[in-house]
Amino acid sequence: MVVFDASDIEAESAFWAGLLDGTVDRDEDWHTIVVDGKPHMAVQLAPNHIRPEWPNGQPQQLHVDIYVDDLKQAEAKALGLGAVLLKSANGGDEEHGFRVYADPAGHPFCLCWGNG
Repeated sequence: MVVFDASDIEAESAFWAGLLDGTVDRDEDWHTIVVDGKPHMAVQLAPNHIRPEWPNGQPQQLHVDIYVDDLKQAEAKALGLGAVLLKSANGGDEEHGFRVYADPAGHPFCLCWGNG
């Protein structure tokens, strides 16, 4: 399971649960994002978490690729939940591509489409 560190686990877990149409099971310093009744990812309280600077800043961490059927819908949802667009590599009309975003804690993730 992927676990994100965040100083604000409420914002981080609400973002990922919203983006993945899931729910949040909460403990004091650990939130599990549940999708379709199964644990999917988690957020751990890290009070000293430093927001990463993408792509060359410190600390460089992981990123998540999420494949979507409808980029415009997924992007609107992500931005509405608090994501920030970092790089728009493609216009969205191509057969395949990706765009890079940051979640509320600054973790980069990509919305990808097609089979490329």
